[in-house]
Amino acid sequence: MLLRRINVQQAVKSLVQNREGFAAAAVNAKRFISTSEGVNSDFVTKKEPKISPSELDQRQKLKKTIRTLSTLNHSVPLAARASVSKDESREFMAVFPDLVRDLTEAISKYDPKFAAKWYAKALQYNVPRGKKNRGLATVLTYKQLVDKSELTPENVRLAQYVGWCVEMLQAMFLVFDDVMDGSTTRRGQPCWHRMDGVGLIAINDALMIENGIYHILKKYFSHTEYYTKLVDLFREVTLITTTGQSLDAQMANKDPTHFTMEKYKTIVANKTSYYTFYLPVAAPMHMCGFTDPEVFRQAKTILLEMGHFFQIQDDFLDCFGDPAITGKVGTDIQENKCSWLAIVCMQRASDEQKAIMKECYGQKDPAKVARVKELYKELGIPNTYAVYEEESYNMIKTHIQQTSRGVPHQIFLKILDKIYQRDS
Repeated sequence: MLLRRINVQQAVKSLVQNREGFAAAAVNAKRFISTSEGVNSDFVTKKEPKISPSELDQRQKLKKTIRTLSTLNHSVPLAARASVSKDESREFMAVFPDLVRDLTEAISKYDPKFAAKWYAKALQYNVPRGKKNRGLATVLTYKQLVDKSELTPENVRLAQYVGWCVEMLQAMFLVFDDVMDGSTTRRGQPCWHRMDGVGLIAINDALMIENGIYHILKKYFSHTEYYTKLVDLFREVTLITTTGQSLDAQMANKDPTHFTMEKYKTIVANKTSYYTFYLPVAAPMHMCGFTDPEVFRQAKTILLEMGHFFQIQDDFLDCFGDPAITGKVGTDIQENKCSWLAIVCMQRASDEQKAIMKECYGQKDPAKVARVKELYKELGIPNTYAVYEEESYNMIKTHIQQTSRGVPHQIFLKILDKIYQRDS
């Protein structure tokens, strides 16, 4: 992909001279941006006039544009900012072969040849190849919550098993989601149902992966006081998430005039937030003996806010992200998804622009998909997203700092910093 340098240092200097608050913005402005997917950058390539009555407005526009470039082309890989060390990642991965062995041995009781081998293949292809953020967050949260006297290798290994159960739940959802959406790639490789000899067998494979969670929980946690709480948590989160998936699929049968932010918030809370953010924190809370409902309520409030933030990022990356980085080709427009971008577009669009959305949204024709993306740019949605990302990040940080007891603030802040300005 061809890249061109956007240099706005002179514009920044002329507009915000002696303004400390924009010093960092001048540095952030020197980002790379795709010429094929980038936002309209005419504004930042011109020299701005000297201070004028509209200085404040111009400064704000410049700040928004700079943030958009930063969001689209974040130059610091998330891995470089992650709180997980390489050793911790390796230790987590080292548990996975044992988990596969446990599950295939269980299946071997019923069919030692074909079913067990197929199950192992489905697990190895779908579970460990992502970023594993949810599983690793589970382990890190446990390490920070547990009493130091209980932080033994045996207990850490139990937390790693729970982390892999979270990853298995994620894998199950993704397999189902890819089949329902007709997706082609996931995590930089063909979707499981697109593999030779798989097809709709993937649906049964997803069910096998899900039920493997409860085999692992029973084998390693049935002797603990919190076993039933873990089982109940996983089942509740699964029900909530599938409810969100149902709402998402139903909305995909409607034209964009029916999309609303209220409906979107409901879909996101159910489909994404619970299993991506609440589960990896709530599970180790149960393991560490937390019982106060207020502590769980405060944690849930913060984590669901993060989930909403995360899903809007996901919507943006589906449309404007680089598949080489995100690992998947976006299909939200083609699949008529009730996305944040589509809702904001319909809120801002003129009657003529709404007609374009009705004609082009939900169509697989590449020309119509491109027209929707162009309309998003015409309406300044990439800039709006950049401002939203910054403001939401600061708002969530404030809410974290206002929590009164329970989970240490640092746990929430690490999760938030992990997803802030992500590019995949």
